[in-house]
Amino acid sequence: MREKEKERKEEISKMDVVTQMQRQLIQYTSSLFQEGFLDDQFNQLQQLQDESNPEFVVEVVTLFFEDAERLLNELSKSLQVEQESIDFRKVDAQVHQLKGSSSSIGAQRVQRVCIAFRNFCEQQNVEGCLKSLQEIKQEYSLVKTKLETLFKMEKQLFAARGSISR
Repeated sequence: MREKEKERKEEISKMDVVTQMQRQLIQYTSSLFQEGFLDDQFNQLQQLQDESNPEFVVEVVTLFFEDAERLLNELSKSLQVEQESIDFRKVDAQVHQLKGSSSSIGAQRVQRVCIAFRNFCEQQNVEGCLKSLQEIKQEYSLVKTKLETLFKMEKQLFAARGSISR
């Protein structure tokens, strides 16, 4: 009898931990929206995920990370100061692509900087473009870290739920 009571208390304790983890995940996710890192597009992306493809959001966001890093490298090369002339149409096309991919996952702050960046391309403003590139790199780095943390929290919660016997 004592053994059963001990097991029951352990299960209740595990459920308390899971409940706390759920609260933390909800608060963290909410903060990402409140701070403007994510917009409703991210919610729509999450709604496309189901049991048949439980890693859908992680996979899509990982593709965004790969694409964004490639584009940021290309932008850095395109805007090198040593160049005699900058191909602003090429830079604008790269920024447009980054804007589209950031929009598709709901990375709102990256998308906003891309809009300003495109305006500088239209004006052929080298200083504005260079400043915008630094801002995009900063915002991209922040959203990447935030999303990696979110996915880590989700994974930990999933593992904790699995540890509770049914």
